[in-house]
Amino acid sequence: MTLRFSDDGKVAHLTNGSVSYVIEVVLGRYLAHRYFGPAIRHWDGTGVVPPRKRGFALELIGGTVGEYCDDFPAECPVPDVGDYRLPQLVVRGSKLGVTHCEPAFESWEELPEKPELCGLPSTRAAAGEATTLHVTLLDAELGVRVHLLYTLFDGQDVMARSMRVENCGTQELEVLDAQSLSLELPAKGYDVLTLYGRHECEANISRVPIRHGIQTSESTEGLSSPQHHPFMALLDPDATVDAGEVVAVHLFYSGSHVERCEQDEYGNVRLQAGINPRTFSWRLAPGSSFQTPEAILCHSDEGLSGMAQAFHWLYREHLMPARWAHRQRPVLFNSWEAMYYDTTYDKIEAQAKLAASMGAELYALDDGWFRWDASSNTAMGDWTCNPRKFPGGIDSVEQLVHGLGMRFGLWFEPEVISRRSHLFERHPDWALQVPGYEARVGRHTYLLDMGRPDVQDYLIETLDCWLAGHAIDYVKWDMNRTMSDSFSAMLPPERQGELQHRHILGTYRVLREVTRRHPDVLFEGCSSGGGRFDPGILAYVGQNWTSDNTDAADRTRIQWGYGLLYPPVAMGAHVSIVPNHQTGRTISLDTRFQVARQLNLGYELDVTKLTDEERDEIADQIAAYKADRAWMAEADLRLLATPNDNYVMWESVAPDRSRAMVMVFQRERSVLDAQGRFQLRGLDEASDYRIEETGQVAGGDTLARVGICVPLMQDDYEAVTYHLLRV
Repeated sequence: MTLRFSDDGKVAHLTNGSVSYVIEVVLGRYLAHRYFGPAIRHWDGTGVVPPRKRGFALELIGGTVGEYCDDFPAECPVPDVGDYRLPQLVVRGSKLGVTHCEPAFESWEELPEKPELCGLPSTRAAAGEATTLHVTLLDAELGVRVHLLYTLFDGQDVMARSMRVENCGTQELEVLDAQSLSLELPAKGYDVLTLYGRHECEANISRVPIRHGIQTSESTEGLSSPQHHPFMALLDPDATVDAGEVVAVHLFYSGSHVERCEQDEYGNVRLQAGINPRTFSWRLAPGSSFQTPEAILCHSDEGLSGMAQAFHWLYREHLMPARWAHRQRPVLFNSWEAMYYDTTYDKIEAQAKLAASMGAELYALDDGWFRWDASSNTAMGDWTCNPRKFPGGIDSVEQLVHGLGMRFGLWFEPEVISRRSHLFERHPDWALQVPGYEARVGRHTYLLDMGRPDVQDYLIETLDCWLAGHAIDYVKWDMNRTMSDSFSAMLPPERQGELQHRHILGTYRVLREVTRRHPDVLFEGCSSGGGRFDPGILAYVGQNWTSDNTDAADRTRIQWGYGLLYPPVAMGAHVSIVPNHQTGRTISLDTRFQVARQLNLGYELDVTKLTDEERDEIADQIAAYKADRAWMAEADLRLLATPNDNYVMWESVAPDRSRAMVMVFQRERSVLDAQGRFQLRGLDEASDYRIEETGQVAGGDTLARVGICVPLMQDDYEAVTYHLLRV
């Protein structure tokens, strides 16, 4: 990894042998983006588009005729200076009340280590694992200093970006928009790819041609949301799963966000990601600063699969809690779909004994253990075990589960409060609600004002008391509420625009402190499934629950979408009952297992209602999963191209390429389609592999170029799995 400055000090070239990033100082003040893409040996300026005379455009200050603002590739674009495209930074000064800002280049330097971002999750890097460029821009008149951070990681096609805005003057400032990055891309055609969805239907792929104007993917819900994931990719129109150029951005933020790209009148493209300015403003007193979330830029010349591999590597090695990034996960049985809120000791005892007999290693008691009744109406925020449901308290359940040789897990939803709760009686002001209006409820709850230090302290101490005072091995951290009625009694009127971001900072503080105090507890993030599944949360938890939809057919699509960004070890998947509780669909127990086994395996069903044959089959499934999970925990997940949309296929490859597991899922049996042939990826092409299920031996090069022919599957929603061993 190297950071090179030109002899005249005008060009910085950051490269790691995989990608290069080049910026240049123009006219002594303007910071221009010059290149981001496959690594180059040195920058010679041949790719710079020369300025030319344009009508109806403003010239750069200090420039010559022909150097215009409207298509200048600004590294940190601002408004009101002749560039009318998307700004990265909008600041209003209290002295004049305008949003005119002209940050000019001040300095740049290489940092000895990657800095942490105050109060925000970010990637980590030890000495020698990354190189960071720190650039400062200064508007002395307004009193604004802008700090831009660029970090390249050793040998990978990813870069971390963020911005810090400092008030170095004497007047109060108001930050109205602060994007984590802005990237200029060449004038050419792109496809725009995003992930969209809803509850129980997350991570759908949208791919459309770019158009002149602005294309946006955003959340204003106070969380990253299932509607629009904090991710956007620009692809060559011909790019596929396996080939073609991809430039992508993924934001480390769990609140309202925006990803946007703009193609201007000349065809140039600007890509940005950051906090959504529609729900944000921030007052900066003299001497204070504002830090944006971190965003990851990725460049791939190997299509979406190459992009996925880069994100998987980064999140496993530099984001997830290190103690969980490579650790095998226990096979989980969860109580939710077995009994919902109607939990009792007797029910748990019957379920847990059968789960243990089938090979389960972790039993999790989900929602209901603290409720005043068998509904969702009460007790959120109190976190006191209901003695009528569990006369011996949670201790009795812990002892039962541990006595059966399993670990014990418990469900919490810390960030909400029920109106019918003792906590609300004591602290109604802790709930978000606008004075004079009736607050809306979601799942019979209000949101706690997570920006309040007293709320944060209450949650930290409450959760710490539970985890320190009980033998709890796993916590499912749920969050089932979007944000509404956005008013904080803690903030004065002029600072209410800070509420959403302060809410997220408070949530991060609680997560950071609780997980720090209890590093051996496996935390699973959840928000009605994928409502808050993002890299910001992944920085604190060992895994995320991808969707409340446990239907195997739907899960193939959901897991494929999230698989573009997250490694398997970061995601959980459960086998549930049929007809499925979300879709009513009936799929074989074998197919449900084949889909779920690719991630962290769990079961979520009433085992007392299963037949002896079904329980025996589950026991065999768990044994098969345990036989593979040591290498699967380290495996690379590769999303594979299929002949048509009737199939979903992915492949897990061991790091040393000695083995692989391939799963092919067929949605519908069709007598008209040709028998599918599937090309594998990531194998050692110089070696031969034996397909365990058929005994056939084939070369890695043959499997990559010719592929395997999957047998005709006779049923709808059927899956076939192959194990490949190098011989």
